This record gives sequence, structure tokens and C-alpha cells, in this order.
Amino acid sequence: MGASQSAPKVTKQDRAILDLKLQRDKVRQYQKKIQVVLDREHEIAKQQLAAGNKDRALIALRKRKYQESLLLKTDAQVENLEKLVSTIEFSLVEVSVLHGLQQGNEVLKEIHKELNIENVERIMEETAEAREYQREIDEMLAGTLSLEDEEAVQAELRELQLQSLEPAEERPIDLPSVPTDAPEVPAKEPESEPQQQARLPVAA
Repeated sequence: MGASQSAPKVTKQDRAILDLKLQRDKVRQYQKKIQVVLDREHEIAKQQLAAGNKDRALIALRKRKYQESLLLKTDAQVENLEKLVSTIEFSLVEVSVLHGLQQGNEVLKEIHKELNIENVERIMEETAEAREYQREIDEMLAGTLSLEDEEAVQAELRELQLQSLEPAEERPIDLPSVPTDAPEVPAKEPESEPQQQARLPVAA
């Protein structure tokens, strides 16, 4: 089994924001109920007035007026809850930004430690010494070569640059040409026949 993913950490601030939003939603649900009562009392007042019951119509309108005052109070409560939620969320953003600025300041301090005046001056001196050393070497090399040698070096450099730009191709191999004439064979000297020495018979 793979490693289980860690659940996101819920902070106290997150719980507080969640509670405030739940309270806001409950108030909004209560407002919907009040609106239903307002509509119903309005219809009752119209019906009672049509039936000639003026007193009952007046009672219904008073109830409706009371519900309207409750609705206005709930509007104020919802507004306060939303403002509080926005304030907390913005404060959390400010805390996050402040934490980021603090970390950035720590990094800048470390960089400033590395870039103090002594280190900068030392690096500049080393750079100047290296440039001076290279200049002396260039002057020494330039002084040891004649004008012809310098021109030859420049020509060789241009040739190398051209070769580096051209695509690499196999150069033909120079082979010696095949001879067309037959090789001369030295004349063979006639072999001398071995002289046979006659043997004289020896008398018995």
C-alpha cells in the first residue's frame, strides 16, 4: 500500500471562520421563514378586509410589521457576520504576508553578510590582478612573435574557424599511382656445364 496522504491541518482560525459562516447561513434561513410569514400576513389582511373584517385585517398588518422589524434586524446580523469573516480572512492574509516579509529579511541579512565591504573589495582586487596578469601574458606573447609569425598565426586561426563552420567530410586518401610499364627482369646468365673429369683406368 502506498503512503497515505496527510490531511490538511485545520487551525483555530479556520474553525472560527467556519463557525461564523454557519451562523450566517442559519440567519439567512431564518430570513426566508420571515419572508414567508410576511407574504402570508399580507394575504390574510387582504382577505379580512375584503370580508369586511377591518379589525382582523389590522391585526394581520401589525403582525406583518413586526416581522418586517425582525427581518431588518437579521439583515444587520448577516452584515456583521460577513464583515467579521472578511476581517478575519484579511487578517490571515496580512499575517501570511508579514511572515513572508520576515523570511525575506532573514535571507537579505544572510546575503548582506556575504556581500560585506571587505569581501567585495577582495573580490575586486583579485579580479583586477587576474586581468593585469592576463594583460602581461598577452604582451609577452605579442613581443616574442615577429610580424610574419603573427600574420601566420592569424591566418591559421581563420582557417580553423572556417573548418569549424564547414560540415565534416571525409578527405580523399592519396594513393600511389599504379605503374603501367611491365617490370624489367634481369637476363639470366647461362649456367656453366660441369666439367667432367675423365678418370683414367688404373692398371691391375
